[in-house]
Amino acid sequence: MAENGAPICEIRNVSVSYGGAQDTLAIKDISLAIGAGEVVAILGPSGCGKSTLLRTMVGLVQATSGEVLAHGEPLHGIHPGISIVFQNFALYPWLTVRENIQVALNGLGLSPEPASQRVARCIDMVGLEGYEEAYPKELSGGMKQRVGFARALARGPELLCMDEPFSALDVFTAESLRSEVYRLLAEGGIRQGHGEVPPIKSVLMITHIIQEAVFLANKIIVMGSRPGHIRQIITNTIPHPRDYQSPAFLAMVQRIHDVIVREHLPDEPAVAASSAQDMAVPQPLPRVNVGEIFGLMEILRDRGGCMDIFGLDQITDYDFGHTLAVIKGGEMLDFLDTPKNTVMLTDIGNQFLDADVNGRKQILNKQLRTLSTFRAVLEMLQQAPGKQLPQDVVTEEFAMRLPTQDPEAMFATVVGWGRYAELFGFSPETEMLYLDQPGVEAAANA
Repeated sequence: MAENGAPICEIRNVSVSYGGAQDTLAIKDISLAIGAGEVVAILGPSGCGKSTLLRTMVGLVQATSGEVLAHGEPLHGIHPGISIVFQNFALYPWLTVRENIQVALNGLGLSPEPASQRVARCIDMVGLEGYEEAYPKELSGGMKQRVGFARALARGPELLCMDEPFSALDVFTAESLRSEVYRLLAEGGIRQGHGEVPPIKSVLMITHIIQEAVFLANKIIVMGSRPGHIRQIITNTIPHPRDYQSPAFLAMVQRIHDVIVREHLPDEPAVAASSAQDMAVPQPLPRVNVGEIFGLMEILRDRGGCMDIFGLDQITDYDFGHTLAVIKGGEMLDFLDTPKNTVMLTDIGNQFLDADVNGRKQILNKQLRTLSTFRAVLEMLQQAPGKQLPQDVVTEEFAMRLPTQDPEAMFATVVGWGRYAELFGFSPETEMLYLDQPGVEAAANA
C-alpha cells in the first residue's frame, strides 16, 4: 500500500464502452485494486478487455462509469507513477539505445550526471552493454524489448505495467526474457531498486498464456468476455523458484484452465467435477492439408511404397521443411512410418489408398479420433450448447494450451482435416464449428 494506506491504483464498478452504446461495452462493472508488493497478471482470451482494463486503471482510457483512483484520490489524466512496456516495442527509430532510454527521464528534473548513471544502470540491468549507440534497426526483437524494459525501469515507476511484452518475440527469445524478468521479480530486484534506479513497488501485466501468469504473478485475475468481466481472482502461493513441471505449478495451470473453460461451457458442470486430467489435451499439428499427405502417399505407392526421405523430397515441389511436415502429418495418422531415413506406407496407409472416396473418409475419421487434438475439439463440441462452438472459443483453447503455436493456423488445419473426414462441420459465414449431425448445419448457417 501507499503511504496513505490506499492502493497504488484502483477502480470501482468501472465500465468502459466505445461509441457510448451499451452493446459496445468493452468491460463491465469491474472493481480491482493494485497494492504495493504485488505482481498481478490479468489473464484472459483475446477480446475480453484486458488491455482496456489496464489502460483504464492508469488513465490512458477514460471510464464510461465508475471510479478510477490513485492512492485513494480520483485520478485525473495519466497516473504519474506508472511506466508501460508495450508488446510492439514502441521505440524511436532515429534515437540510439541510450537516447531511447533517456526519453523516460524527461520531466524528472535530474541533473546530467545522475541521469547518465541511471541510464547506464538500466542498460546493465537488461544486458544491453555494448549496444548503447546502436539504433533500433540494428537490434533483434528481443533486444528491442530489452530497451523497452530499460526505458520503463529508468522512469523509476511505483507500478510497472506490461502489456503482453513477450508476444511479439519468437518462443526462445520470449522464454529467455521472461526468465530474466522472473529473476528480477523473484529476487526482489525490481522492488529493491538498483543503486541509481529507484525501486518499483508493484507490477501489473497482461497475458493470454496461463503458464506465463503462473510463472510470474502472485495474483492472477481471470477475465471473461462479452463484455469483459472478472471471473475469478486467484492467489498464487507457489513458492520460488518456480518450475514449469512441478506438481504445484501444473495443478495451478489446470485450475485456471478449468475456470476459463467453464466460461465457454457453462452447461456441463459434471465435466469439471470429473478429473480434468481425463480430458484430451490438444497437441501441435503440422501446417499441411490432407491432400498433400494423400499426394505424397500416392508418390510412395508408385515407387514401391518405400523411399529414402531425401529422394522423396527431390520429387515433391516442396522445400525440405515442408516435405518433413507432410511426412509428419502422415505419420501422425499412422499412414506412414519413418524408420531411419526411410519413408514407407503402413498397412493402414495402403488400405486408405485402396479405398473409394467414402471409404477414405471413414478411415481418416477413425484415425483423427486417435489424435488428442481432435478428441479435445470433439469433447468441447459435445459439451457445448447445441453442439456448436464459435471459432474464437476453439482458437482461445489452442492459445491457452499451445502458447508456442499460431492458434489461427492450428484452427485452419483442424478444420481442413476434420471437414474432409466429416468429423465435424464449419460455417465460415457464422464462424461456427458444429458436430456433423442432422439439423446442426442448418442452425449454424441460420
